[in-house]
Amino acid sequence: MKTYMVIGIILIAIAIIAFVYQGITYTTREKVVDFGPLQVSADKTRTIPLPPIVGAIALAGGIGLLVLGIKNKKS
Repeated sequence: MKTYMVIGIILIAIAIIAFVYQGITYTTREKVVDFGPLQVSADKTRTIPLPPIVGAIALAGGIGLLVLGIKNKKS
């Protein structure tokens, strides 16, 4: 009962983050040149896109769990 509400709130927060940021960006360091003692590396930024449907599903699931938690609390 309380568990449903906590998970629902977490899903709603994930949905808001998915709508606002629309992707997760991270930086990796890759070797460009490895020639004996000479090593050159470069930072590359990569993005994992989050489609809006992920946010919509998380929002719907969060609202559903909140409603279910409230109904179980009243019973």
